[in-house]
Amino acid sequence: MNSDNDLQIAGDILEVPHLLQPPREHPATVAEFVGLARAIAADRSQWAHLVRYDATTRWYHRLRTGPGYEVWLLSWVPGQGSGLHGHGRSSGVLTVLEGALTERTERGTRALAAGAQRVFAPGYVHEVVNDTLEPAVSLHVYHPGLTEMPMHTSPHCEARTEPRPVTA
Repeated sequence: MNSDNDLQIAGDILEVPHLLQPPREHPATVAEFVGLARAIAADRSQWAHLVRYDATTRWYHRLRTGPGYEVWLLSWVPGQGSGLHGHGRSSGVLTVLEGALTERTERGTRALAAGAQRVFAPGYVHEVVNDTLEPAVSLHVYHPGLTEMPMHTSPHCEARTEPRPVTA
């Protein structure tokens, strides 16, 4: 019977092209999207100068797009929330960059401090709120890009039918 000790590689392993994965220019897996969000979060020069705070409405800015995905930057002043919503057919990664946010779902409430990440699939319904006395900033990666954000009246209800603008 063969064991791992019986396996030997002859020649230069780097010359075996089918064993090597070509480097990807854009993320394609959940782990790569999480990694993209972490890399952007770690490099404040990519986003900090863009952040604006608006007391009358949630502020958002599309930071980046790529094949089949987009990255949004959002700010949250105390008391601002998203309302209970879904993301259509998009999956997402939410990363808190500064401050703290609260996520509410049918399963309960979760506090999200700076650095926290949430990954969600299509059909996920939640509400994100800044329940603190300090502003917060978050990063949202959607794949495919966000084309709808249906609002809900409760986690168990169908989406409202009136059209709403797409905001991260």
